[in-house]
Order: sequence, then C-alpha cells, then structure tokens
Amino acid sequence: MNLDTDRIDDCVLALLLLGRHDGDRVWKSFDWGAMDRLHKKGLISDPVGRAKSVVLTDEGLHKAEQLFRDLFAIST
Repeated sequence: MNLDTDRIDDCVLALLLLGRHDGDRVWKSFDWGAMDRLHKKGLISDPVGRAKSVVLTDEGLHKAEQLFRDLFAIST
C-alpha cells in the first residue's frame, strides 16, 4: 500500500497539540519517521536526543493549530 506521508505528517503535527506544555513544547510520542520528516520540514526541533519533548517552530505551531481545527473541530 502506498502512503501519503504528507497527510500522515499533517495529522501527527495536529495531534502533537494534545501533549502541548510550556507554551510551544510538545511530547514526542509519535512515529520516529513522521517526527523526523516534521523536523526536516522545519516544523519542530530535532527529535533526536534525550529530551522527551520537542519545540514547535513558529510556523509549526501555527500550522498545527490550523490543522487541529480543520481536522477535529465540530461546527455548531
């Protein structure tokens, strides 16, 4: 099966907001491949290291918030 990794990355980026803390830090509890791609796209800090969280870049935070609304918000 061929996968659209850009769509997977968008979902992972949006879901990272569920573990947001200390402003722009998020827990890095997702697939390492997706986390590495998000880093290469400039949306998060380097996920490789001892820290259990990464930092969303300004662009990453903005995009994550927009994707979260687009993917999960219920219109009333």
